[in-house]
Amino acid sequence: MLKVTRHGDGGHVVELALDRPESMNAINNAIAEEIAAVTGELAADPSVRAVVVTSTHEKAFCVGADLKERNTFTDAQMMEHRLVSRRAYRGVLDLPVPAIAAVDGYALGGGMEIALSCDLIVAGEGATVGLPEVGVGVIPGGGGTQLLTRRVGWSRAASMIFTARRLKAAEAHELAVVDEVVPAGTARDRALELAATVARNSPVAVRNAKKAMRLGSGTDLASGLEIEDGCWRATAFSGDRAEGVAAFNEKRVPDWPGR
Repeated sequence: MLKVTRHGDGGHVVELALDRPESMNAINNAIAEEIAAVTGELAADPSVRAVVVTSTHEKAFCVGADLKERNTFTDAQMMEHRLVSRRAYRGVLDLPVPAIAAVDGYALGGGMEIALSCDLIVAGEGATVGLPEVGVGVIPGGGGTQLLTRRVGWSRAASMIFTARRLKAAEAHELAVVDEVVPAGTARDRALELAATVARNSPVAVRNAKKAMRLGSGTDLASGLEIEDGCWRATAFSGDRAEGVAAFNEKRVPDWPGR
């Protein structure tokens, strides 16, 4: 249900492909457990420099929760599933390296929340995105109410969530819901290209830049600058910094030690 592929020299770019085609990648308990487990392993792997989340289904990234499965749950089972699904979304969100979602086709509900848990979203021209949960009596519970609001602002997020509106790729890009729109069927290729570009940079610097941005974004400016200073110090006295300066002066490609 989740295909893991390493790309490039050294396998520094990891692709996580949602692979439950019979349900258009609807999130059931099993795939949620797998996402939580795999992202936990990747977070602890220092060789990983970027993660790309894709789909093996040409018409869907992920259509959200598996409502057929949920329809069979008791209240107790629903709460058990809630814990598993929260670990899955947080697993993507808490990756210490940049994560890029490649969205072709539908990204709805929990599927859109997987994309929002990534740092960048690349969408194919035929993509349709949205958080339609209120239409079936629930709310976005995989981070959608928080992540979309932080991404696009209160009024735009409120319009999407309260109306359960679905957006085509062009409108989603105009509203900053997605970061880039590419020809239909090429989102995966573009996301992997971006990830390869990220992976060529210092892994220590990229990880610390993401850490500073994520931790600082929820604080006041003064606190954010202190967080940035701590991350700068952790980078400035690293082996990557020494290698980067040496490579620049010697006019060669850096060989990052990653520490």
